[in-house]
Amino acid sequence: MSDEKKPGLHSPLRRKLLMGMAALPAMSLLPRTSFAQAPATSAINTTGLAVTDTEVTVGILHSVTGTMAISETGSVQAEKLAIDQINAMGGVLGRKIKFIQEDGASDWPTFAEKAKKLLVNDKVAAIMGCWTSASRKAVLPVMEQYNGMLYYPTFYEGLEQSKNVIYTGQEATQQILAGLDWVSKTKNGKSYYLIGSDYIWPRTSMKIARKHIEGKLGGKVAGEEYFPLGHTQFNSVINKIKLTKPDVIYAAVVGGSNVAFYKQLKAAGIDLSKQTMLTISVTEDEIDGIGGENIAGAYACMKYFQSLDNPNNKEFVAAFKKMWGEKTVIGDVTQAAYLGPWLWKMTVEKAGSFDIDKIAAASAGIEFTKAPEGYVKIHPNHHLWSKARVGQAQLDGQFKVVYETPELIEPDPFPKGYQ
Repeated sequence: MSDEKKPGLHSPLRRKLLMGMAALPAMSLLPRTSFAQAPATSAINTTGLAVTDTEVTVGILHSVTGTMAISETGSVQAEKLAIDQINAMGGVLGRKIKFIQEDGASDWPTFAEKAKKLLVNDKVAAIMGCWTSASRKAVLPVMEQYNGMLYYPTFYEGLEQSKNVIYTGQEATQQILAGLDWVSKTKNGKSYYLIGSDYIWPRTSMKIARKHIEGKLGGKVAGEEYFPLGHTQFNSVINKIKLTKPDVIYAAVVGGSNVAFYKQLKAAGIDLSKQTMLTISVTEDEIDGIGGENIAGAYACMKYFQSLDNPNNKEFVAAFKKMWGEKTVIGDVTQAAYLGPWLWKMTVEKAGSFDIDKIAAASAGIEFTKAPEGYVKIHPNHHLWSKARVGQAQLDGQFKVVYETPELIEPDPFPKGYQ
């Protein structure tokens, strides 16, 4: 893994993963499990997974190279933090967690290949992984064919449900619809310019957004454009935005392209403290590369921001920075990735087994009251109940939370009228 800064990035993101793991205080999240009480392996592993009397092996599968590394590095860090904390508390069913990490390299066929390797060769008990919907779609048939369990952390377009996936991020009703409702009401948004990266998540998200804007909010779409992953030349679309003068720029640009997009917006004279921008793809992780001065004033709709003021989050942020350095930041997907190992642990212990079918059956109703976002619960459709929040980007790269839904939003991955 390269330790060099990529052009245009303000932080050596890849260096984060090479930092030594600092000793962590055990978090008082769940009761300790005594190794003396560990049940017999034959009773809790009947399908030949990588489980011994003292260890259980899981997979971590994210991009730590390529254009998506700017976004996925935090997920790897969060999953390793959760695993370290769980091990400090006695592990899972009395077994310490080992992990095998693979690099999806921002390439969807590579994700499928690595997922198969983890399931077939390494026989991992679960995989924490993927970021883009393209990578998840590539991995999904592998998970279903070989009966694995994927904990997927990213906000996504919905329209999917699988026995073999737990979706720890938001689906469209919890992010896209909630955010558009807020910007329409609060910023009097009537006209929208939609811009995204060119793959399934942005295109499907914008299809849902257009239906909501035109069909529910009485607004109009002034323009809609997509660009390849890794694209860095946005001047043409920025000129169109300046000409059309939309009330809202609605953005789903992902990965390293965000660095160029927001720098070029600022260079073109678009002041995001005056021009309303709502993004569903930029978290603190991306701002670490974009630079706060290039995005200050923009709004993001997420379920988590590092600045959330609650005891769970304060404890989480402190532990994360102790492990990965004081200058590291934590975004929405990073927090959702942290949930994966904890939800898996709790489900395994509820099921009394590492077997995938038993975990799938036991997942519904699992509650994590110490989640940094506040509280999560797994729905029978394998998505999480969560709040929607809107944050405004600040110069220091953090978000000021300006809105949150009063209640948790029930996940509805197949909303009527949006399919």
